[in-house]
Amino acid sequence: MSTASPIAHASGTFDVGGDLTVHRLGYGAMQLTGKGVWGPPADRDEAVAVLRRAAELGVDLFDTADSYGPFVSEELIREALHPYADVVVATKAGLTRPGPGDWRPVGREGYLRQQLEGSLRRLGVDTIDLWQLHRIDGDTPAEEQFETLKAVQDEGKVRHVGLSEITVDQLDAAIDAGVKVATVQNKFNLVERDAEDVLDRCEELGIGFIPWFPIATGQLAKDGGPLDEIAKEHGSSPAQLALAWLLHRSPVMLPIPGTSKVAHVEQNIAAAEIELSDDEVRRLEQAGREAAEQQD
Repeated sequence: MSTASPIAHASGTFDVGGDLTVHRLGYGAMQLTGKGVWGPPADRDEAVAVLRRAAELGVDLFDTADSYGPFVSEELIREALHPYADVVVATKAGLTRPGPGDWRPVGREGYLRQQLEGSLRRLGVDTIDLWQLHRIDGDTPAEEQFETLKAVQDEGKVRHVGLSEITVDQLDAAIDAGVKVATVQNKFNLVERDAEDVLDRCEELGIGFIPWFPIATGQLAKDGGPLDEIAKEHGSSPAQLALAWLLHRSPVMLPIPGTSKVAHVEQNIAAAEIELSDDEVRRLEQAGREAAEQQD
C-alpha cells in the first residue's frame, strides 16, 4: 500500500472542541500492550511500526490511556510519534489497575491530578490535547470530578476534556456544572447501540462521539453470515464495513479501531474510502439488530 495518498483523509474531518481539527478515522492504542492490557507488547518493534504506519496513512487522532499497560501505551506513542507534528494525542485518567484485566474507577481530585502529571511526563508535552475521564467514579461526588476537569483545563494543562461511558443525564450534568465537554467515548458498534441516545445528544451539541470497540463483528462476520455476504458483494472485509457504517452513521462519529499488526491497521484505515449505498446501510443495520436480539 502506497503512502502517497493519506487515505484516512477520506473519512472527513471533525473539529474537537470547535478548534482542533482531526480526521474522523483515528487509532485506539489499547491493543498495543500485553495480554489483559497489562505489561509490554510481545513485539515492541511491531507496536511502534503500527503507530508510525497509521500516521503515514493520515491518522492524526491517537487515543490512549494511562491505564493501558499501565503506562505502556503512552510510552509507545511517545517513542513512535513525538514531537507529534500534525498529530493529536488523546489520553484518559480515572482508573486504577491492580492487575491484568482489572479496572477500578478512582475519581478523587488528588488521584486524577497525579495521573495527569504522569501522562504529561510520559507523553513529553506541556499540554494534553484531549484528556478524558475514563469513568465517573461512583464513590466520589460527580461534581468533584467535573470540577477537576474544569480546573486542569483552566490551568492550561489540557486543551480539551472528554467523558467516557456516560449517560445523557451525566453528560447534561457535566455541562450544567460548567465542563466544556469536547468528546464522549462510549461503547458503540453495529450490534451494540445502547448509547444511541448519547450519540444523538452529542450531535445536537456538536460534541465528538468516540465509539470504543467499534468493530465487534463477531457472529455477524462468520462465513455465510449477513456481514460476510455484504462484504463479498462490496469487495471489502466485514471489519471495514463495520467502520464504514460508523462513519456513515453520524458526522460527529470518530471511530478509533485498534490493532497490534501493521497489516490490520492498513486494512482498517482503508475503510475511510468505502462508500455505502442506502441499501447496504439498511442491510447492515438490520443484521446488527438481529445479532443483538440473538444475544439477549
